[in-house]
Amino acid sequence: MAGKSPWEAAGASGCPWQLLRGAAAISAAWRPAPPHPHPKMSPGLEENLCRVFQEKLQLRTVPAGDSASLLPSSTRLLLKRREVVDVERALQAQREGFRRRMEDLDRRRQRLGQRAEQLRDIALSFDAFLEVSAARRERARVAQRGVDADGLQRELAGLLRRRERLQRRLRGLQVFGEYLRGVVATTGRFQDVPSMLAHFGALVGVRAALLQQLEAGQQKLAQGRAWLQQYHKEAGGELLRGRDEVLQLRARLEAARHDVLQGESCWTQIQSAAAHKALLLGRIRMAVLSLFQLATKHLRVPRDVALEDTETQLDVVLLCLQDLAAICAELRPREPGLGPPRMPAPTTTRPWHHRAVMGPPSHQ
Repeated sequence: MAGKSPWEAAGASGCPWQLLRGAAAISAAWRPAPPHPHPKMSPGLEENLCRVFQEKLQLRTVPAGDSASLLPSSTRLLLKRREVVDVERALQAQREGFRRRMEDLDRRRQRLGQRAEQLRDIALSFDAFLEVSAARRERARVAQRGVDADGLQRELAGLLRRRERLQRRLRGLQVFGEYLRGVVATTGRFQDVPSMLAHFGALVGVRAALLQQLEAGQQKLAQGRAWLQQYHKEAGGELLRGRDEVLQLRARLEAARHDVLQGESCWTQIQSAAAHKALLLGRIRMAVLSLFQLATKHLRVPRDVALEDTETQLDVVLLCLQDLAAICAELRPREPGLGPPRMPAPTTTRPWHHRAVMGPPSHQ
């Protein structure tokens, strides 16, 4: 076995894995070493590759005696070389894929390393920021404590000054305390100074309440006075307006009286004129009646006309006068340039054949 080549050893064994190892040994002998060594394959990966290649090449394990008896050694060697070439190609493809995956893994590892560096830098910067923030807060806390301490110091100093003032005031008021105790001992109405002060405090409260009531009463009194003044002003205005209305009514009354006097004087004049007209009318009626009586007496006209029917009487008189004028005109010779006198027209529209008056004597 030592004098055989790798191809012959692989062909004699009949195992594909031996063929793969032989191909790997030959490729390692023919090719230079890679610059970056890849990690060693695990046994499980070798078994998987052996199984894949066996399925792909469909190699059948033939005993050595049968293969040697069937084919010559040169033919078997060519077949083995062809199979080795195919296996080499498959291994090369697998190796390229594995190499690409490893390169991808290397690039990913580098990115992860860069990302880790960045995260480390960020963590360092954040830690530095936290330290700075903690230091700043500590300084602010210290400064605030200093400010609070200064404020407390000032407040303490103020309280001490106030205590001094109160002590001085207390020393100044001790005389009044002794005086009040003497008053309590003298009067005998109170048990101690606080009860006396409480009593006087109640009196002061009562006085304040009375003062408030007095102020409220004064305010109400001022409001009442203001209301009274307003009422006086309004009443004065109403009184002035009433006086103006009274003066206007008096003026209207005087004007009405003057109008009444004028009306009475006019009525007196009218009554006097009416009396005069009535008297004149009576005289006219008397004159018409007398004329009617004369006319009816001399002309023998029936007198069945009422005494109050002045218009009919006057019509009768006018008719008689017209007849007399016509008779006179007939009896006297007519002078040239002279005509019968014109008589006034009768005032009534009654017909000539009145029931109470007959036609004139000429017509009769």
